This record gives sequence, structure tokens and C-alpha cells, in this order.
Amino acid sequence: MALRTWASSTANAFRISHASKSHPFPAFCLSRCFSTVLDGLKYASSHEWVKHEGAVATIGITDHAQDHLGEVVFVELPEAGGSISQGGSFGAVESVKATSDVNSPISGEIVEVNTKLTESPGLINSKPYEDGWMIKVKPSNTSELEAMMGPKEYTKFCEEEDASH
Repeated sequence: MALRTWASSTANAFRISHASKSHPFPAFCLSRCFSTVLDGLKYASSHEWVKHEGAVATIGITDHAQDHLGEVVFVELPEAGGSISQGGSFGAVESVKATSDVNSPISGEIVEVNTKLTESPGLINSKPYEDGWMIKVKPSNTSELEAMMGPKEYTKFCEEEDASH
């Protein structure tokens, strides 16, 4: 019993969890900074994630990014109907530490914006891969998705980036 309690409290301290019904993807791995990286997503070196389903790609910032930002207090998002270009800024995230532009990892037409973030910007901290998504895009160039990092590559990228700081 003591071992189970220790393991549970250790897992909580390191934010380790198993896949559950509340998480649509299984956790892939745990990087040195204890950020969650999920299977089924693509990742940009600017720390955005993309979930491509059918004709739509959902975009948000990664757990690693939100962890480094700290408590998110304001989110600026574009309006639906506009277009975005790969590498271009589509919004900003303001935290207690800093304000950061959010860059689009892909080009396309914005078809939906997560308006929940206006009232509850902390969703980016608490559920970056679920309720904390930012925009949905109809991609104009699917090869941009193919060029993005998978979970293993992104985990390694984050570890190397953190080691250099």
C-alpha cells in the first residue's frame, strides 16, 4: 500500500498520467521537462501542435509551450474566414511571464476559432490538447503537415532545446 501511494504521489508530482476517456489521445512519452507529447499529432519547432482530421486541422500550443509560458491570462485570436500562411502569426498568448505570438505551422483558411478561450484562457494551461485548441483550419498544402515533427522527434527537440538553456 505504501508503495502504491508513493507511486501515485510521484506520478502526480511529475504530471504522469495514463490515457483515459478524458484524453482523446494516449500520452506518448515524458520528456525531461515533464511535458506531455501525444501520439496522432504533428508538432512545429515553434511549439504548436496540429491534429489533422479529414478536411480540417486543429491547431494549438503544446504542453511544453504552455508550461514555459506560465499561467495564461489572455488570448488574442483571429476571426474565422481569414487565411493564414505557414510561419505567420495568427494570434498571441499573454501569460503572467510574457506575451508570445502564435505562429501557424500550416497554410490555409481559418474555419473555426475557439471562442471559449476569450472567457477561459487558462484552458490552454489545463487542457492544451483538448479544450485549449485555438483555431481550426482547412489546409491548403498538406505537404506542410508531412514536414512537421512526430511525437518522438518533438520530444527530442524539446529535450535538446531545454538542455541548451
